[in-house]
Amino acid sequence: MKYLKVIAFTHKQIELKELGKLVLCQEDLTAKLQQAKEQFNIPEMFYLSTCNRVEFVMATSQPVDKDFAQQFLQSLSVGLCPYYMNTFIDAASIYEDQEALTHLLRTSCSLESLVVGEKEILAQLRKAYESCRENGLTGDYLRMVMSCVVKTAKEVYTHTNISRNPISVVSLAYRKLKELKQCSNSRVLIIGAGETNRNISKYLQKHKYSNFAVFNRTLANAQSMAADLNGEAYDLDALKTYNKGFDVIITCTSATQPIITPEIYKTLLNGETERKTIVDLAVPTDTAPEVLEQFQVNFIGVSTLNEIAKKNLQERYQELVHAERIINQNIDEFLPLLKQRRIEVAMRQVPETIKQIKHKALNTVFADEVQAMDEQSRQVLEKVIAYMEKKYISVPMVMAKEIMINNN
Repeated sequence: MKYLKVIAFTHKQIELKELGKLVLCQEDLTAKLQQAKEQFNIPEMFYLSTCNRVEFVMATSQPVDKDFAQQFLQSLSVGLCPYYMNTFIDAASIYEDQEALTHLLRTSCSLESLVVGEKEILAQLRKAYESCRENGLTGDYLRMVMSCVVKTAKEVYTHTNISRNPISVVSLAYRKLKELKQCSNSRVLIIGAGETNRNISKYLQKHKYSNFAVFNRTLANAQSMAADLNGEAYDLDALKTYNKGFDVIITCTSATQPIITPEIYKTLLNGETERKTIVDLAVPTDTAPEVLEQFQVNFIGVSTLNEIAKKNLQERYQELVHAERIINQNIDEFLPLLKQRRIEVAMRQVPETIKQIKHKALNTVFADEVQAMDEQSRQVLEKVIAYMEKKYISVPMVMAKEIMINNN
């Protein structure tokens, strides 16, 4: 476990509106991570960004402390001024060894989330890992870690009540929206066609909302979502000229700069003067601060859900104890598996080496003696050697696993 390291920036130490400064732009994300991986000689790593956390998970033998974290962030060119860099590094949580695994398991089970019990974090964690795996950033070690992470989370969600009547950030946002008594025929602009917006659109559909326009950087994704909602689809640039008016904006993109600027918001209003509603679940926020200063807006953001989340934690406290027990049990089960895997990897060459010895014995060292045998004798010899080959491969590996487990 000593190779597992996590650098975490979360809502517990950093204001959500500030946390967005650490989010990496999706367009050059892989290139930046690959460059950092090579620069710091990190064998495996992946990056996780959600509405309340930015984390870097690594498998490396080198020390990871706050000095390393600062150099690592600087290499990613996140564009932080010295003040923010120092602030974020001071607030960073760094985990290693078994503590790092515990943190990842708690995160996947939503015990570290703003809203305890929401299941979205597991999907976000898996998606983040898969994206980095597909781009060659991870390997066998983090594969095993993620298998443990997913198994543990599923057990917690299955065997505890921590997610019963789930209250996710999305459902909390919908509840706040519902309190504003919007009509079901309200004109809804959805900016971003990602998982969060798809989830909140399901709530809206369920409650008979039907007037949608979907905007997304990739038009095909907007069209796919609009088809599900029986709405209209536009690319993101169309926001600058859209003049059909709106009542509600729901936005959640991966943009690192505001999407809804005062100029765009004024265009979207199309001369209407009544108070509108913005549901902004992006980190960093998609809404420029000037919009809230210059216009009358009912604004629902991730940070406004804090109080509800705290109440949620209190209600689910008893389930946390049960969840912690499941986590500890999975850690106890995982450590021997990891040791066994290390043996398997270390002894990966044994089967091939034994096959080479067998081939040399039959075709070189004892070639003349073998050729002098009759057909039946050769068949018996080959059966004996094949049996011995299997035993020479399996017995040392089994014994090595048992020795390592017993000694530890």
